[in-house]
Amino acid sequence: MSRKGRSLAKFMLRRFVNYFVLVFIATSLAYILASVSLDPKSNYTTRAKPPSAEVISEKLDSINANPDTPVLDRYGTWLGDIFHGNLGKEVQGGSVNDDVGRRLWVSGQLLLIGTILGSVVGIAIGAWSAVRQYSWVDHFFTASSFVILAVPTFVLAITTELLATHINQWTGHPQLIEYTGQFDPAINGGFWPHLANRLRHLLLPTITLVIGGAAYISRYQRNSMLDVLGSDYVRTARAKGLRRRAALTRHALRTALIPSITIFVYSFALIFVGATFTEIIFGWHGMGELLVTSIQSNDTNAVAAVTLFVAVLVLLAGMIQDFVIALLDPRVRVGAI
Repeated sequence: MSRKGRSLAKFMLRRFVNYFVLVFIATSLAYILASVSLDPKSNYTTRAKPPSAEVISEKLDSINANPDTPVLDRYGTWLGDIFHGNLGKEVQGGSVNDDVGRRLWVSGQLLLIGTILGSVVGIAIGAWSAVRQYSWVDHFFTASSFVILAVPTFVLAITTELLATHINQWTGHPQLIEYTGQFDPAINGGFWPHLANRLRHLLLPTITLVIGGAAYISRYQRNSMLDVLGSDYVRTARAKGLRRRAALTRHALRTALIPSITIFVYSFALIFVGATFTEIIFGWHGMGELLVTSIQSNDTNAVAAVTLFVAVLVLLAGMIQDFVIALLDPRVRVGAI
């Protein structure tokens, strides 16, 4: 391995250890907080004919959610199960692993596609706006971004749903754009019809997340690009005869990407919040819906599982961020970062 490769590998290993520790702390705190704030016993005591106290205690002990057991004892049991790949049991007795397994791909495709496309579109819009500062293009994207950021995600999702309804009515094809569920179970005809059906269902949730993410990142990219455009090395490159497009892409954009790539990691949390509303509105049974239903049902293990899912996503995004930044700016590999 070359010296550059060893330097990059050491840097990535340090960052992975840092992120792993943060994931462990965040997930542990989430479990403890859920354990002390949620009341799973109320699922039984509020019934018309509640079971006896002994039966309730036995059921809660079987899922490691008995509030009469000290929190640290429950946490120790949960942590031991986690290291063995067991996320615990739901309040109703089902396996959290099975529920998460069904929902993981549902949310994963929304979050990954929404975040990646939103970041790419936002970076492109921000860079273009900066290059054409104070033009009508810049004013249009600036005003549009602020309007989108001011609109709650659920309002944006409902708006796209209404627009799809009108488009379907106008074209005379009621199923041209699907806006309920992940796919149509009744679809048949092989791989390609099934794929086309899934893409039609994926369109509106993806657009909702991409619009919000692009508006968020474009503001950072525009400001970062404006700072770089006035730098000495960009002017020097132009003075040496480098074409304007080459100077912008090789020097200005490369440096201006670093802050936006950093924002990419933190956008995962915002995208997940938006995906929660998006999943519920469009009928996607993913991790966001699981978070809402688990809080409503006082399900400690399910809440902790969702937190672990988000934490791992942030870890992966952070590793991608550090890798790309290390490629763009080799100085970070030799520092103490």
